[in-house]
Amino acid sequence: MKKIILLLLLILPIKVDAISASAYIVMDTDNIRVLEGNNIHAPYLIASTTKIMTAMVVINNGSLKEEIKIGNEVLKSYGSGIYIEVGEKISVEDLLYGLMLRSGNDASIALAYHVGGSMEGFASLMNDTAKSLNMKNTFFLNNHGLEENNKDGNKSSVYDMGLLSSYAINNKIYQKITSTKKHIVKTNYKTYIWNNKNRLLNTYQYCTGGKTGFTELAKRTLVTNASKDNINLTIVTFKDSNDFQNHENLYNKYFADYKNYTIVKKGNIKTKYNNTFIKNDLKMTLTKAEYKKLEITINYYDENITNIIGEVELKLNGKVYQTEKIYLEEQKPEKLNFFQKLFRKLGLSG
Repeated sequence: MKKIILLLLLILPIKVDAISASAYIVMDTDNIRVLEGNNIHAPYLIASTTKIMTAMVVINNGSLKEEIKIGNEVLKSYGSGIYIEVGEKISVEDLLYGLMLRSGNDASIALAYHVGGSMEGFASLMNDTAKSLNMKNTFFLNNHGLEENNKDGNKSSVYDMGLLSSYAINNKIYQKITSTKKHIVKTNYKTYIWNNKNRLLNTYQYCTGGKTGFTELAKRTLVTNASKDNINLTIVTFKDSNDFQNHENLYNKYFADYKNYTIVKKGNIKTKYNNTFIKNDLKMTLTKAEYKKLEITINYYDENITNIIGEVELKLNGKVYQTEKIYLEEQKPEKLNFFQKLFRKLGLSG
């Protein structure tokens, strides 16, 4: 590829303010960009934030409207639950609400057996998904987050959970469920009223979802999402006794300091060819200083066997965050009537 560098970039690291968490991260959801963090790749027990992955595996592999009959496997459940009973009939979708709003371990087990055939089978699907998302410091033993034998449990890093949350929040079904404050369910046994344990949904107007977690070994874990003025952020904290307040403070800080810029608008773009265009806007969440120092690169393909002549990319500190293919507009054949065709064939003007 031949490259044209339009601007040069020099980005200084952001100062990390100490917060009461053993590990934390602030991530630009749209660009998977780390804005701030500490111990971002260290593996920790993650407790019920596990259920974000559980929800996505179910959404990707199950039929949400399917009604299932609860089996004896839920008798293995302990800790937080929605208190479903053996023989009760409930939809997969409603189990997901019980999973995400009330952190139901019984809902987790029921979904594991329904989708994966067993807890081991479901955990395998979770680990396959983690691998596909490049979650390098993550391993799942189960789909609820409780430690086994009061020792071994699901482990991940705040960076990996940021990747997972950024992926999940872009799914419309997950988005709807995780942002729901209250859900009412009626089964053949009883009626449930579930309120979301993520209290940031009620105390912080820009919160769009997330998942809480706690065990005696993992302590408090929290993953949340928030959106304001087209800026989408994900925050993850592990072992944080003041997690909700820290999340709100960090959101306020970054919503104040950052702006979502449209760097290159969709449509015509200037290249060495005539009539070239891109199909989507190139946008990034940046500070004013970063915006001024942004690097925009146009890469031309060596051979143009299609109408794609190259790509335009956005870089920060040498890392590519956004790319869009550049298309060459096809020339439409000139439409001629019968007489125009005849005149041209005869070499006459027409």
